[in-house]
Amino acid sequence: MNAGLRDPRFRRLVLGLALLQIAAALTEGVGLVLLVPLLSALAGPTGADAGPLARAAAGLSQNLPALLALFVLLVAARSALVLARSRAALTLELALVDGLRQRAWQALLGAEWRLLQGLRRSDQASLLITNLDRVGQGVNQLLLATTTVVTLLALGLAALAIYPRFALGALLAGALVLLAYRGLRRQAALLGEALGAIWDRVHGALDQALGALRSIKILGREAEAEAAVMAGFAELGAARQAYQTGQALGQFLLQTGGAAALALLVWLALAQGHFAVATVLPLVAVFARALPLLGTLQEAWQQWRHAAPALVAAEAQIAALSAAAEAPLAAATAPKLAREARLDRVTLHYAGQAEPALSDVTLTIPAGQITALVGPSGAGKSSVADLLAGLLGPDRGTVSIDGTALDAAAQRAWRGQVAYIDQDPLLLAATLRDNLRWAAPEASDAQLWAALEQAAAAGFVRALPEGLETRLGDGGRRLSGGERQRLMLARALLRDPQLLILDEATSALDAENEAAIAAALAQLRGRMTVVLIAHRGALLDLADQVIRLENGRMVDES
Repeated sequence: MNAGLRDPRFRRLVLGLALLQIAAALTEGVGLVLLVPLLSALAGPTGADAGPLARAAAGLSQNLPALLALFVLLVAARSALVLARSRAALTLELALVDGLRQRAWQALLGAEWRLLQGLRRSDQASLLITNLDRVGQGVNQLLLATTTVVTLLALGLAALAIYPRFALGALLAGALVLLAYRGLRRQAALLGEALGAIWDRVHGALDQALGALRSIKILGREAEAEAAVMAGFAELGAARQAYQTGQALGQFLLQTGGAAALALLVWLALAQGHFAVATVLPLVAVFARALPLLGTLQEAWQQWRHAAPALVAAEAQIAALSAAAEAPLAAATAPKLAREARLDRVTLHYAGQAEPALSDVTLTIPAGQITALVGPSGAGKSSVADLLAGLLGPDRGTVSIDGTALDAAAQRAWRGQVAYIDQDPLLLAATLRDNLRWAAPEASDAQLWAALEQAAAAGFVRALPEGLETRLGDGGRRLSGGERQRLMLARALLRDPQLLILDEATSALDAENEAAIAAALAQLRGRMTVVLIAHRGALLDLADQVIRLENGRMVDES
């Protein structure tokens, strides 16, 4: 948000909003001051007990039609200014929050893969949606608070112009009220911090439950899943209730105390000071207008304190992601894989894990051949694949392509020569053509059909009523598992990669679909280098070389 405020566009928005706030507040203050000559015109001659403004306005009060016309004009002007102010405030709020959201998304996309692997999807969603929505609400309340302060200052100036001693007493009373609410604002900040942690737990429970719906139903654990998620929402409700109770209490005390203060000031003005009614009534109007504004200021201030921890948390997450940003894309041309890709004495650690994911691993992937990585879960197969793809860099040792080491700056350039297919295909809720072109935006229909033919997918695509224009739905739900994976293979081939990696891509497929993909891959031998992560089946039978990993070490090569 600080970066946004330094942007000249944001500065112009802030300046424009400030000018509109001042103009709207001044029109209201002047309108209230005009009540003095208006009431003087109705009440008759002004005595010595009137305030200085009432005596000065005695001459003006003789022209009642002009005063009424001016009063209506001021009200109309204020209404127009308030409308413009509201639009400007919303524009500024959206600009600030969207700027913060963009920074968060850019930091997330630009962070190193090693950090992203350790983040839960629910944490990322919480950052981009819930936390920043709370920041938006807080910014809204902060802008409301500034508007209210400007209006209160204008009312204070109007009261000083009408009768200074009365106004000073009211201003002192208002300052004491705001001071008395420090405890409620502090409590709001603490509840805001707790709310962020509660939302993280709710997102985590929902993400876990939604990803396991099949298992929940098969195991008959619906009641337990319901209880786990609803416990988070109950905690959320309790936090909101505590906050609302504090707000309601504050409004009760403010309104009750304000009414008592107003009654006392009016009694002092009329019974003790013998002020003229033409002076006291405008002051009462000012006070009556200021009292709800004081409540609005207190509530907005309290809500800002409640939302401010979300801004602190978002800035901290953005800073952590930015600190783990990848090196800029190297200007040099990516290396060519003509002989081999090699890991030489590579060790790789992940944060929070006591044992290394890979320990002193040396292996060679011959170019143009099909290599299979096998081993039990957690053996380090996916880590090897991520290193070969340029997603990760080793803690020790080197990863090289034809002898050219993939340092941090060169990894991104090499990544453009790699296609990666994992177990869960990423398909957009768009047309089949759009899904294919996600890998190659400029590809012609002829190129799309050629890739589909190579991936043994052209047949089922032609059978679809709308062909390439078929909309796949969320996650490609209109296609079977085998069709989705063959479509993913076609998309990968559109990149014409030097290295193709398949991470358990056929583990959930039937024998027929696996055989179709195996036949397609067999045609790629000699044209590109293929790395398979597989345990069994037709894909494993394709391999020219099989490398076995266990506990982060290479134990066999054949």
